[in-house]
Amino acid sequence: MAEKTQEEQKKEDKEQKKGTVTFTGAVPGRVEEIMGRTGTRGEAVQVRVKILDGYDKNKVLRRNVKGPTRVGDILMLRETEIEARGLTQRRK
Repeated sequence: MAEKTQEEQKKEDKEQKKGTVTFTGAVPGRVEEIMGRTGTRGEAVQVRVKILDGYDKNKVLRRNVKGPTRVGDILMLRETEIEARGLTQRRK
């Protein structure tokens, strides 16, 4: 049997990678509460998220989310150790 050369093997690996999808180790979390808007222009929403799987399962975190978000939405979180700062209360 003829063995493949390194160049042929690399070409074959490259072709296989072209059509595949790779996922990062994300952890699902459910939005429990919407706390308010944040950011310099109010473009982000601060929410409370309950972690559904992984090492920190059932932990509740405060996170900043950009885009439309409702209670009950599932967010895929890349990390679950860093928590967003709390909103400052401005009284008028």
